Amino acid sequence: MKDDLKSITVKKISPHIGAEIGNIDLTRPLSELQVKELHEAFHRHLVIFFRDQKISHEDQIRVASHFGELGKHVGVSTISKPSDHPLVRRFHYDETSTRISGENFHSDQSCAPVPPLASMLYNHTVPPDGGGDTCFSSMYAAYDALSEKMKEYLRGLTATHDGTRVFGPGTPVSVHPVIIRHPVTGRKVIYVNTDFTSHINEVSRQESGAILKYLYEHCNKQEWTCRFRWSAHSIAFWDNRCTQHKAIWDYWPHVRSGFRVQLEGSGAPVAG
Repeated sequence: MKDDLKSITVKKISPHIGAEIGNIDLTRPLSELQVKELHEAFHRHLVIFFRDQKISHEDQIRVASHFGELGKHVGVSTISKPSDHPLVRRFHYDETSTRISGENFHSDQSCAPVPPLASMLYNHTVPPDGGGDTCFSSMYAAYDALSEKMKEYLRGLTATHDGTRVFGPGTPVSVHPVIIRHPVTGRKVIYVNTDFTSHINEVSRQESGAILKYLYEHCNKQEWTCRFRWSAHSIAFWDNRCTQHKAIWDYWPHVRSGFRVQLEGSGAPVAG
């Protein structure tokens, strides 16, 4: 589908997911047309990228707020840390780091009763020779590629998403449908991920383990993923309801540093 937009440019970076947005300055207030077209690009491409945007916390919050209410991380013990603004988290890694956030494909905080709608990451500092890419995967394309028999099997199943596995005691544990429907596009999505999904509830743990192993491998096939190479002052803004993502830690001891905000979900995931 062609992007017939007037105020911004859109360049797809893969057939199923991801597009770079141009002809826009996120340090300035956005027009109604720009906001409308950003929404269109966001829902069409699932994750949108911006380059050469030297934004402040206030800029990041302002832009993200065009898509909904900003929220806070639900994890109790996290690798990312608070910043000097309560709605902005710091994602900083250097020679002292022993691990980073998000090294497995996942959807952010799917353990929450109402998971985040979206996340926006701004990296102001990146490794000098590449590295630190982020991979994104389309859960639309992953669902569409399932066999009809598998779609029928998964219909009506639910899974437990256990936040204590990643963020420790006190983090939410929630139950969501294995197949959900996106509240805006209406498309069906596979909604399980390696980090948070502990088991499918309606079958034995042995059967659950086998099915989840298949789904994890299926969801992360290269055929429906893209890989974003960061440059200084670039931004990735992704829809947590229909994507998974994974950070690649191949740059130690170099620095990758930035800030992230997240948007509150509009409601609990609904079965597809």
